[in-house]
Amino acid sequence: MLKTKSEEQTNEGLGLVTFYDVREAFKTEKLLKKSGYAVKAVLPPPQFRNGCDTAVEFNIVERVGVERFLENNKVGYLDVISIDNFGIRPLELVKRTDFGDSIMIRAGMVKITVDKKTGTIVNISGGGCPDIPYLYIQLIDKKITEAPRPKEIGYTLCAYLLDRAFEEALEVYSAFKGEAHVEK
Repeated sequence: MLKTKSEEQTNEGLGLVTFYDVREAFKTEKLLKKSGYAVKAVLPPPQFRNGCDTAVEFNIVERVGVERFLENNKVGYLDVISIDNFGIRPLELVKRTDFGDSIMIRAGMVKITVDKKTGTIVNISGGGCPDIPYLYIQLIDKKITEAPRPKEIGYTLCAYLLDRAFEEALEVYSAFKGEAHVEK
């Protein structure tokens, strides 16, 4: 299986795997990463949103291997597209907004805000899933290095997205404190 060397190949072209179901997109991203592919979940450009609003981006030179992987693992995907032919790029799933003393990380429609000096989670918002209030109660006012991971205590897409934002916030806080990021 051809595997991506590193980010040096990212300028060779992009492909997207689109999906019917968001959970399938995130599961596929995880499986492809585990198999050595350099992939990430992204928001596809509007003209490619036929199923869910999440796609998996990959290096187009690996299209044959990715398609074979999808078939061999019976992944329920919608389409595999070379987006370079259209001159467009997908949108980032995770975005940062710096407020000076705190930073807000958004993944999809779910947001987490962390005090950069103390690492305290000061707010969680967004999403429409039923476990967001529970996640809020479990995480608010806790130090991000000591709080439980949302993916460990939640059960919905919002919990997964909040975990993506949590991970990014943990990296920002660790970098601010000059510490190495440690996976929980």
